[in-house]
Amino acid sequence: MKLLLVGHDDRYAVEQLLMSLFGPDAQGEATSRLHRGKTWLTAVTTIAVDGKTVRASRRLKCDKETVRARRRILQQSLYLAAIQLLSEIPAWGALAGVRPTKISTKHILEGGTAKSAAKMLKDIYYVTDERQKLAIACSESTVRAVGQMNANDISVYVGIPFCPTRCTYCSFVSRTIGKHASLLQPYLDCLLKEIAETGKLLSQSGKTVRTIYIGGGTPTTLDCSQMARLMDAICTSFDLSRCIEFTVEGGRPDTLSEEKLRIIRQHGADRMSINPQTMVDSVLKACGRPHTGDDVKRAFQWAKNAGFEAINMDLIAGLPTDNYDGFRYSLDSVAALSPANITVHTLALKKGADLFERRQDLSTAQEVTRMVDYANETLPTLGYKPYYLYRQKYMSGSFENIGWSKDNLDCLYNTYMMEELHTIVSLGGGGMNKVNLPDGTLQRFHNPKFPEQYIQLIDSVLEDKRKLFSLL
Repeated sequence: MKLLLVGHDDRYAVEQLLMSLFGPDAQGEATSRLHRGKTWLTAVTTIAVDGKTVRASRRLKCDKETVRARRRILQQSLYLAAIQLLSEIPAWGALAGVRPTKISTKHILEGGTAKSAAKMLKDIYYVTDERQKLAIACSESTVRAVGQMNANDISVYVGIPFCPTRCTYCSFVSRTIGKHASLLQPYLDCLLKEIAETGKLLSQSGKTVRTIYIGGGTPTTLDCSQMARLMDAICTSFDLSRCIEFTVEGGRPDTLSEEKLRIIRQHGADRMSINPQTMVDSVLKACGRPHTGDDVKRAFQWAKNAGFEAINMDLIAGLPTDNYDGFRYSLDSVAALSPANITVHTLALKKGADLFERRQDLSTAQEVTRMVDYANETLPTLGYKPYYLYRQKYMSGSFENIGWSKDNLDCLYNTYMMEELHTIVSLGGGGMNKVNLPDGTLQRFHNPKFPEQYIQLIDSVLEDKRKLFSLL
């Protein structure tokens, strides 16, 4: 959809909501105007689609203008115009960001109540009642997570951007072992250098590691000896005496073995992710995942035998060739294993993924709605509660990804990272460091994106880490 701005340049705020409401392929024209009078600042949105033109406006007193307030009325006017054209009321109203719960969390942390936060989401952002409840539940979990933080806490992310094969829906920067096996060992050597240097900087800084998350890619693409080297380096370089959570993302069941899981557990990791995405074998094949639902169950039992009590399992609603019955079977099968966490993603068509260009055999938005509704209705009856959520661009039905947890088994790293509650130090290729500066602002530092660049630029990576710690 073509977008014209008149009287302002807040393109990002308007464009993201427009895309969220109408999708990336919508045709038509939208004009977002901002008029500044003596008393009022007025936002007017006009949208023309298929020969029909609609208009809506919102205004704000000029002496009340802030950047946030100005963008709010621009988005409100866009939303109020859009709903005159849309067949269904958007679940998240005028919220376009990937972290909608940050608003309700901030409200509660500043002294508001769950009831007043829900009223704010409804009156200002037009969020539906169901999504209000989800947001408030996640915000309450975030408030509890804040209560477990100390002033000098940070979290550490360690990235392994390699996978055995590439799934059709994946857009992450990762290298498949078949073509890039020769990169894995030099990558690990460089990563161990960054771990050692970061350990020294942590010791000098007085910061304490609260949570560790090894993600990817698929970290368990590493063989047993490589995994042992990585875990040894972390345990040797970092003071883990105040670490309350250590997660390793197993991801693909076809990368796991009893021996590898024992190695990970014996080095102190206490959380494991085993992510089937679906338990339907034909859907797994369509997604390019060379394992079966039975392989998932076997890997889960291996993890339990190794001593992991907190296991997360991911599912995706809307995968190619899947349908409502298939998703329901997957959810019921995973829930029967009784993992600590079940994360329900909604398929996002991301640039860089095979599915973005080749959109075949995808579920309709209506069917995805049924899948998500089934998860949201079923999991609470099984003792799970939503504890974190986020949204993505190009997501089927403009829904969200929701992490569900049993009592007291929330993954704190997910909450700290998603809600940007404290500094996240990222190690490895493609990692993003999020530094919470003393003045309350957030600054991001990116590690080199691809493994090849990371290996080539490792000396620069180490220097950037020194600069990062100088800010803390």
